[in-house]
Amino acid sequence: MQPRNMSMSGVVDLAAVKAAQEAKAKAEQARAEAARQGGTGAVSPADLVIDVDEAGFERDVIQRSAEVPVVIDFWAEWCQPCKQLSPVLERLAAEYAGRFLLAKIDVDANQMLMQQFGVQGIPAVFAVVAGQALPLFQGAASEAQIRQTLDQLVAVAEQRFGLTGLTVDPDARPGEPTEAAEAPAGPYDALLEAAVQALDAGDLGGAVRAYQNVLADDPGNTEAKLGLAQAELLQRVQGMDPQAVRKEAAEKPQDATAQIAAADLDLVGGHVDDAFGRLIDTVRRTAGEERDAVRLRLLELFEVVGPEDPRVATARRALARALF
Repeated sequence: MQPRNMSMSGVVDLAAVKAAQEAKAKAEQARAEAARQGGTGAVSPADLVIDVDEAGFERDVIQRSAEVPVVIDFWAEWCQPCKQLSPVLERLAAEYAGRFLLAKIDVDANQMLMQQFGVQGIPAVFAVVAGQALPLFQGAASEAQIRQTLDQLVAVAEQRFGLTGLTVDPDARPGEPTEAAEAPAGPYDALLEAAVQALDAGDLGGAVRAYQNVLADDPGNTEAKLGLAQAELLQRVQGMDPQAVRKEAAEKPQDATAQIAAADLDLVGGHVDDAFGRLIDTVRRTAGEERDAVRLRLLELFEVVGPEDPRVATARRALARALF
């Protein structure tokens, strides 16, 4: 079986809208705490591949996924394809030098984990990023295909969650991180943290203002742009009556305002393709200021989902065809 494209719906959809900010904050707090305690983030190359069982899964996979993407290799001793795939993954873990952590799970000894992930056959490879599981591929795959999948994984982990991975020290002893100085706080860390706290408190207006303050000084700040787009979206749908919004959209297919509101609900509900498709169809049916309003809202939703998501690229092409 060829590797399937990674499903990023659990990462970028608004069902977990605050996950990116929370994961980054946790990773930064963990690094700072390690520095204060005299340890830090530099690990031995041998620590990039670990054996995981059910007892240690929460600690070794879920908690670690807040600082580095964790790739899970489900395998068994009797599985011949596993014996071909596992050495490739181990070699790539060393080559990627801390950009992901490889967790090996023996399915014979950990059948509960196999069931929880819905593994139907092995080898099967998943990832966990900021506590969220993603299927990567099942069965045999070429090294080029594996690299492409890993490249997408580490890019999404960094761009959406601020997870830059682990620092590797060839001189470190396995299991004993080396010391390192605490990284200085960035110029906008306090404002970004204030935005996260506002989101936690349900203060969407406060989160919007905090992100806007960052962007006023640093218009290209990726984290602030993403956070602002998400906070504004949540602010727009707050207080909406979903049934009434969808009823109006169904009855008025050419009404730009009705379709925009329904698209916002689609996206918050995780229906990315539905949201994009609804607005692209509305672009085709409208003109003038209404059409421009729909186009601008679609571009805002692209920002929420993220430019690296393949659904955004597909929708951009469809929008271009609708416009021209």
